[in-house]
Amino acid sequence: MTLADTPLIPADFVDCHHTQREAYLQNPVPSYRERLADLASLARMIKENKDAIVEAINRDYGNRSEFETLFAEVFVVLEGIKATAKQLKKWMKPQRRHIDVLMYPGASNTLIPQPLGVVGVIVPWNFPVNLTFCPLTAIFAAGNRAMVKMSENSQHLAGLLMRISPRYFPETKLKFFDDAGGRGPTFSSIAFDHLLFTGSGTTGRAVMANAARNLTPVTLELGGKAPAIVAPDFSIKTAAERIMWVKMFNAGQICTNVDYVFLPEQSVNEFVTHCKRLFAERFPDINANDYTSIIDQRSYDRLQHTLDDARSKGATLVNLAEGQTPDKALRKFAPHIVLNLNEDMLASQREIFGPILPVRTYRDKTEVAKYINAHDRPLAIYPFTRDKDLQNFYISHVMSGGVSVNEALLHVAQHDLPFGGVGPSGMGHYHGREGFNTFSKLRPVFRQGPWSAIQLLFQPPYKGKALKAMNLLIRMKG
Repeated sequence: MTLADTPLIPADFVDCHHTQREAYLQNPVPSYRERLADLASLARMIKENKDAIVEAINRDYGNRSEFETLFAEVFVVLEGIKATAKQLKKWMKPQRRHIDVLMYPGASNTLIPQPLGVVGVIVPWNFPVNLTFCPLTAIFAAGNRAMVKMSENSQHLAGLLMRISPRYFPETKLKFFDDAGGRGPTFSSIAFDHLLFTGSGTTGRAVMANAARNLTPVTLELGGKAPAIVAPDFSIKTAAERIMWVKMFNAGQICTNVDYVFLPEQSVNEFVTHCKRLFAERFPDINANDYTSIIDQRSYDRLQHTLDDARSKGATLVNLAEGQTPDKALRKFAPHIVLNLNEDMLASQREIFGPILPVRTYRDKTEVAKYINAHDRPLAIYPFTRDKDLQNFYISHVMSGGVSVNEALLHVAQHDLPFGGVGPSGMGHYHGREGFNTFSKLRPVFRQGPWSAIQLLFQPPYKGKALKAMNLLIRMKG
């Protein structure tokens, strides 16, 4: 796409960006108290509208587990806001940096975190409150303003946030937009001071290309095929319990979910047995509210096609909901384990993003590392082993965005750890101090002392004392 192909940006986007930019210029560095007030307003917005948020997300999904929404969308967000408020004063302090007192006597170096200005946020549908308000926590802590575009699959939630947001923030601080008419490409073409996108790698590339026209810096939180690796020393029963909890959460529609699992060859049958038992115990009725629906028919059909493709190419499919009849009208999708996998199958090639768990077997750790490293770097890896040396082998030999050891997913919930991908799984970080830094300009400031020693050297012609002094300084640095 050339500059001539740049989409026409809608007037409401342009007007909002202009007014937020003007407001930023009027108050470019909000005080600590102003930022605390913004964080408190974010928390009130969630708490005072909790039931409406749960209902809106449920309507967008068709059926979304209330508990999953309360945990992932409400509790985790409020916990993150509280953690940020507690650390904010320390993060805002200018940092003293080293200076060469011989060259610059009496001078000082300081690093000052300052707001960037107006930040754009493009939110996916799978955790729409979490992936809106966790970034906003960092954005407001850093003193910025924000424009947020919700997903086309979050129409009810988008409408709710658009209605209630003005009660808590002026539009010069925060404004929500829905995606009626597929306005994502135009949103990412705005000259933001920073742009955060969470979604697929394909769309992420398009977002980055649009942002590049304005040299807008981007943080991309993408996905990928995140593996779990169960070592021979780890309990298969425990591994199945922990992996199944994550794989069934939100019906597997999580970018950091376990996409596939490596098992020792002799452990496959035991793992499958435990998974069948666990699903029967935890979801005795797949059509009940606790088991979340697939977000839309296109995604449902994609998952079904993935299973059909695997079956046609020789895979063995294990239906964990055997004996139950999922409600297709609610897009309830029965979870499956895929055995006898090969590289020609779609299950090996595409991110699953649903309740399908491919299983690979292995004999030694180098085989596992070689396979993962031959593919795109994942957003996470999940080694299950009590052996510290083996844990460190996978951490050092397999690059990924993040790691949870002997668990899956929960590194994302640690508010003092940055969250982000690497390579095709993303770039940049947010959460914690790294999120504050992402949405700040860490501005270096040099302050000269009462007199400038360096000026004694910078007086051409460079010969005599100046040249001798420079050669002496070079020798001293050796």
